[in-house]
Amino acid sequence: MKLITCIDTQAARLDQAGLFFGHGTTNAFDEAAWLVLWSLQLPLDALDEHAERELTETEQSAAEALVEERITSRKPAAYLTGEAWLQGVPFTIDERAIVPRSFIAELIADASIDPWLSPDSRRVLDLCTGNGSLAVLAAMAWPDVAVDALDIDTNALAVAKLNIERHNLVLRVRLLQGDGLAGAEGAYDLILCNPPYVNSASMAALPAEYRAEPELALAGGSDGMDFIRELLRAAPAALNDEGVLVLEIGNEREHFEAAFPALEVVWLETSSGADQVLLVTKENLL
Repeated sequence: MKLITCIDTQAARLDQAGLFFGHGTTNAFDEAAWLVLWSLQLPLDALDEHAERELTETEQSAAEALVEERITSRKPAAYLTGEAWLQGVPFTIDERAIVPRSFIAELIADASIDPWLSPDSRRVLDLCTGNGSLAVLAAMAWPDVAVDALDIDTNALAVAKLNIERHNLVLRVRLLQGDGLAGAEGAYDLILCNPPYVNSASMAALPAEYRAEPELALAGGSDGMDFIRELLRAAPAALNDEGVLVLEIGNEREHFEAAFPALEVVWLETSSGADQVLLVTKENLL
């Protein structure tokens, strides 16, 4: 069997199983390609190069077994491979942290946040860092800044440590443990935050793939705003005078605007539109 035929066959299995995609892929073919290429220890961008390669029975069996695990476990593929990619950068991941997928990564990569920084910006906080991916991307994007990566969950911080070491950023990214901004140290020019924001009704309806992730990193209370209320209250004291907060809220814009009707924010354009991530200045928070 050729590699491309194997991927098509496994994609059909994934489709038939009624899985949910959203942790790095959006459809069965891409997910099957990821799993099959991973099982063959081939780069994930090598499909075109190897599409006509004939697989041995052992290789075919290995690919089928990994896809079967994806179907039976309902776990995100990233947990099965131990790796996820964000803006082309590889990150180690396991079930101690949610799979990295923040739209803030796009804004770092395309320099959308840069106009809000000054030449003197030196301190960035990645709050709710999870596996540390945004902290790593921030350190890569802005070589002159020091990054603090903060999370309440020591298990997630253990995964973040692996990624900071993986990308040789131990001298640039500092891990902090604490509950929200109570764990921060000093004032920052920029706070990045992809917090738990899923409202309780949405939490109850989540597919199994999301329920495989730490609930602590997802659940935001009845309207999804529990963490965010405290964050916005505490943020001014954690920001320098010209500092800004970049906050991801997913599909919760309606709840956000109901909770903070008088707050002036800037909605930032991402691949999913201009209602997923907002920016707010210290001045407006005050």
